[in-house]
Amino acid sequence: MTFFFQIIIANVSHKFEYKHMLCLSIVGISLSLFLITFSSIFVSLLFFYLFMRIFTSFYHSIGVAWVSKTHPDQGLDFAMGIQSGSGNLGVLIAFVSVGYLAQTFNWKTPLKVWAACIFFLGIISFLSVRKTSTKSKETLKYNLSSWIKTMKTIKIYILGFVFGGACWGTTVFYAPSLFNHKFHVPIGKTGIYLALWICIGSIMPYLFGYLSQRFGRWKISLTGFIGSTIFLFALGTAHRIEVAQISLLLFGAFLFLIYPAFQSFVGNKVPYKNQAQAFSLVANIQMLTGAIIVLVAGFLSDKFGINSPFILLGILGSIISIFYLVKHPPLNLKLSAS
Repeated sequence: MTFFFQIIIANVSHKFEYKHMLCLSIVGISLSLFLITFSSIFVSLLFFYLFMRIFTSFYHSIGVAWVSKTHPDQGLDFAMGIQSGSGNLGVLIAFVSVGYLAQTFNWKTPLKVWAACIFFLGIISFLSVRKTSTKSKETLKYNLSSWIKTMKTIKIYILGFVFGGACWGTTVFYAPSLFNHKFHVPIGKTGIYLALWICIGSIMPYLFGYLSQRFGRWKISLTGFIGSTIFLFALGTAHRIEVAQISLLLFGAFLFLIYPAFQSFVGNKVPYKNQAQAFSLVANIQMLTGAIIVLVAGFLSDKFGINSPFILLGILGSIISIFYLVKHPPLNLKLSAS
């Protein structure tokens, strides 16, 4: 659902004001979360969940493109870091609050609370941009050839998004099991480790703009790939829980610098009119490759042990790091008018 609607939304985005699409997304997410609480059978739960996925599909195709369009040049690194860190901060707050609310009250309470919070925060966001206009006066036509052209424009960055999607999906699904099965950490406590990992993911992107200005975006990107790869191997081969804990957090510290860096590269490389397409493509690449790696990791985990998914990620990170060390994108990027 997310895959197809990110493409559809990117395809029609030039026909509407982004602020109106933002408003539609806010209302849709809030409403669907609230409607889930009325589910009494699995079919209705699934229907409302898929309904919600339609409206969450606006974020990567429209939201990130909007950030890119309104913060060109040097300001782009700071803006991408802030949006990435804020997204992870939302994940962290939800991760911590939902379990507490559900345990204290019932499973419906966190959905109702977050439906209200999303609506409230969303309306504030909408009101803050109500006087802005993003609709292009230029007549745009998105077709298969424009999608292919956009894909060719960003092809050098695809492996970076593959790595990002693979690391996020595998860590969320397998890190708690690694600590639980290998180190016998209670499953409740493993949630704390994952929360700390996501917390790192909230902090590091906020620092990205400064780090990029100080050391350069490409150096930060390479550091992110190499550092996360080293600590993935350390996590996958750790025999002591202290080593695994430190490796998980340091892996996150390096990984979460890659997301805003590569989003900034795409924002600088792709013409304004094609940015919704570009960010829709990279979001889908992250999602699909993440799903594929998680599936493969499941088979590896059953056959070779729960640590094997992280060794797989380390191997993937090594290949991608070598690729970017040998062949890196041009550093002097300028936006094209067409």
